[in-house]
Amino acid sequence: MRKAMMIIAAMLALCGGQAMAQRCLPEMSAVEIKADMADGFYTGNSRDCGYSFGVYYSVFKGSANTWSFGGEYLQTYKPYAEKGRIPVAQFTAEVGYNLHLVSDYSQTFHLYGGLSVLGGYETVNWGKHTLSDGSTIHNGDAFIYGGALTLQADFYLSDKIALTANVKERFVFGNSTGHFHTQYGVGVKFIIE
Repeated sequence: MRKAMMIIAAMLALCGGQAMAQRCLPEMSAVEIKADMADGFYTGNSRDCGYSFGVYYSVFKGSANTWSFGGEYLQTYKPYAEKGRIPVAQFTAEVGYNLHLVSDYSQTFHLYGGLSVLGGYETVNWGKHTLSDGSTIHNGDAFIYGGALTLQADFYLSDKIALTANVKERFVFGNSTGHFHTQYGVGVKFIIE
């Protein structure tokens, strides 16, 4: 009789929504692929905004906080003359810590706030200093360094896949083309055991 009562209690617990998914546990890891808009909405004809792509590896720590390591390619443009634009590309490596801010009871939604450091290389007009009209660019290629503040939301589709949405403010130094870039976009995160 005692065994039957324990089995019934366990079944009620499972059917009553008490069993939660095992997500964001310490030492779990994830690979994330992101695509962002930068400094506005990029349509192909936009003169002063751009886009970025990044790949990140994250390791979950206690309380669902994460360490993340990754790389990013950021392409922006500087308006030139009436209809022209000059490409500015940044290749950066990034290391950051993301603090778990809030999640729902079912562990389907997680919100993170993060701080990271970054370093890399910036190229202006792909290293070409003379434009097609004969003008000379005085901004040169440079090694850059800085950081970023991030706000990211994860929406779990299953225990192994989550969709992400993020807003990121990058600040970089060592260059002469601009120090701040606002990025926003989406991504997909694959959880690795």
